[in-house]
Amino acid sequence: MIKIKRTNSDNQDFKKLVKELDTDLSNYYKEEKLFYGELNNINHIKHTVIAYDEHQNCIGCGGIKAFSDKEIEIKRMHVLPAYRGKGIASILLKELESWSSELGYQKCILETLKDKPYAIAFYEKNKYKMTPNFGEYIKATNSICFKKVLAQN
Repeated sequence: MIKIKRTNSDNQDFKKLVKELDTDLSNYYKEEKLFYGELNNINHIKHTVIAYDEHQNCIGCGGIKAFSDKEIEIKRMHVLPAYRGKGIASILLKELESWSSELGYQKCILETLKDKPYAIAFYEKNKYKMTPNFGEYIKATNSICFKKVLAQN
């Protein structure tokens, strides 16, 4: 049974998972490490979710950060390799979407890397549509951006 906890970026389990995510991403970022490192700074993420397994081990996370008054950016999505393919990322994403809607946002946006076809497929499976790169990602040639209009409560 997977338990989802809403928290913030000060949570130690979130920080632990983000550290593992950063290690994984270092294989992709190469010379852009400084650029992406600044954009992925968790100090600006006020809302995070963490997935726990039946033994209370933290196994996945994600966060949301305001981009505009109507758009919120999905950040720092990560599931530990041993738990991938079990639907945990979709559970985390749906929780982030619900929370975003509760906060009054109308659209979720996000960035991932072109070199991560599994991430692209995941977002497309969850009804995200490709969109032009936004914000700091406009000049990032190895980034691909997505958006999804949220159902309003």
